[in-house]
Amino acid sequence: MNLKENKKRILSGMRPTGPLHIGHLFGALANWKRLQDSGEYHAFYMIADLHALSTEYQNPSQIGKNVFEIALDFFSCGLDPEKSVIFIQSQVPGHAMLYALLSMIVPLGWLERNPVYKEQLHELREKEITTYGFLGYPVLQAADIMLYCADSVPIGVDQVPHLELTREIVRRFHYLYGEFFPEPEALLTTTPKVPGLDNRKMSKSYGNAIFMKDSAEEIRKKVSTMFTDPKRIYKKDPGHPDKCPVFLHHGLVSTEIEDIYTGCRGASLGCVECKKLLAERMISFLAPLRAKREELAGHPKKVRAALEYGRERAMKSANKTVEAVNQLMGLNYETDR
Repeated sequence: MNLKENKKRILSGMRPTGPLHIGHLFGALANWKRLQDSGEYHAFYMIADLHALSTEYQNPSQIGKNVFEIALDFFSCGLDPEKSVIFIQSQVPGHAMLYALLSMIVPLGWLERNPVYKEQLHELREKEITTYGFLGYPVLQAADIMLYCADSVPIGVDQVPHLELTREIVRRFHYLYGEFFPEPEALLTTTPKVPGLDNRKMSKSYGNAIFMKDSAEEIRKKVSTMFTDPKRIYKKDPGHPDKCPVFLHHGLVSTEIEDIYTGCRGASLGCVECKKLLAERMISFLAPLRAKREELAGHPKKVRAALEYGRERAMKSANKTVEAVNQLMGLNYETDR
């Protein structure tokens, strides 16, 4: 990829805590691909294994396997290693280096007041995450963004507090050492959060996710258990599709949903039949991605080569940033001999 300076840079990533589900696909990956294909940006997309370690440090054995799983998901949904810089976070040492340098200047109170941190402490209370690494998660995230001088970050609305903290860190760095980094802006996805099978946020940890790699039979089984319109007790009752998670999923995978809406509102389409239709449409929609994924899984060397290609290009940009930051922070001195 030719990194022309007249293009803005974007950076985003995903943690390798397991294979990706359709919430990731519609909530982030589809947007990443759109931005990649627009030609407007230099796109950097990482597999954030250091971030995964912040919650999985007691059981890190699965992270390596999950890195490969996510790489398959990235490439199968259309992320192109020729158009985007796709790499593994820990394989670019600049992430850890800039994280350490920024940790020296970030006030503790900035991290402790972060609402996402408090929410995660509650949601992941079965894990021992009262650690410096987990508290400092937003600083590592800032380092990820700043390392590539990203102008924008494609994220969901729930990640905005993290990004605002990054902007504060950029401003503090500039106050102490001089102007260097852009203040990154949010590129919010237009897709709403995709609910899980139980109508909570779709998450592997909740056991309510439909994965991109699921077989047709797995999809049928999962969709059959989906939460439906709670106000519709009998088939003869008119439905409320605007408030039904099944109808929301139809909107993601169906080209025409007027028949579903009309049938639900008019009570001619029951919830069981509606879910059967959704399952088949979802299977059809995901079929090309699953075929591509299976093809790539059979050629692991090709996948690793693409990640290595991305690492080499990420390193070039990262090393320039670390060198500049070292100089600005006074770490470019030579020791006496």
